[in-house]
Amino acid sequence: MRVESGRLRFSLQAIVAAALFGAGVPLAKLLAGTVEAVPLAALLYLGSGVGLFLLQGVAALAGRPAREAGIARADLPWLAGATLAGGVVAPIALMAGLRSSPAATASLLLNLEGAATALLAAVLFREHLGARTWIALLLITGAGMALSWNPGGRIGFAPAALLVVAACGLWGVDNNLSRRISGKNPITIAAVKGLVAGSFSMILALARGTPLPGLLTSLLAMALGLVSYGASIALFVYALRGLGAARTGALFATAPFIGTALSLVMFRDRLNLQFLAALPLMAAGAALLLGERHAHRHAHEALEHDHRHRHDDGHHDHEHLPGAAVEHAHGHVHGPAEHEHEHTPDEHHRHGHG
Repeated sequence: MRVESGRLRFSLQAIVAAALFGAGVPLAKLLAGTVEAVPLAALLYLGSGVGLFLLQGVAALAGRPAREAGIARADLPWLAGATLAGGVVAPIALMAGLRSSPAATASLLLNLEGAATALLAAVLFREHLGARTWIALLLITGAGMALSWNPGGRIGFAPAALLVVAACGLWGVDNNLSRRISGKNPITIAAVKGLVAGSFSMILALARGTPLPGLLTSLLAMALGLVSYGASIALFVYALRGLGAARTGALFATAPFIGTALSLVMFRDRLNLQFLAALPLMAAGAALLLGERHAHRHAHEALEHDHRHRHDDGHHDHEHLPGAAVEHAHGHVHGPAEHEHEHTPDEHHRHGHG
């Protein structure tokens, strides 16, 4: 069934995005001994932006047909808002918060991005979240907190800790604004985010007089950024178009577990109690999301838009000349319709619920 296969594909994209991002943390540790944090972040993001744009250029030169809708003028405010919130303001808030907050407190609070994404999706963007989704989100967020719990760390509240919460909220804004344009080319969206965030961090590093690494180390960091940031963000946007912001954010919140598991292998870290306690919570939350089913009678208003689509999903019945690719993108019109079937909060099912 197309709905079932589509849900599985989008869910796998979110999980792979989490895996790539989570794996980037221990791999970046190999470079962190020789590169300071701000220039390292700059190189990782610049690697994702430059690398993705280069890949698009190579594909265009090779004559590969474009099957994704391009960024239109109407999309620019959403893209600019997402990039500003997640790539510029959130890192500033995080760095300021980490400077004056107890480390253990900050580690726990950094798990709130998924919750912030879901809350904004439900309240501001009217994305439907049932009890099953909220329970899954609570389990995964709780698992992240259990994983980052430091028994010997000092837990305490400091006003600066609110800046860490603000950073998570800003990443939640980024995720929800990105959802609004997720029907457009995810590689372009990820590339723009990488270039802007990387350029901002690089300017910050240069303004502070932070030394930059050598050419070889810089290239390695950029290559890592292309995979762990660039490919991850692009897959995250792909998942957004089919699952919505809350569910994609919840599945992406499994990233720390991949990073921790890889650290256990790479650095021969000891298997600790936090990981063993968090793993079943994370698995239960992910299982709830993957097993979610949602169907009811709903109405579609007339709509005109441009996005990648195919004609066996029950929502695209316009005609084409012979030879059109199975999946393609172009502007098209949907007439009003009313029907009942299983669906997710994808491009065509962002209706309200009673």
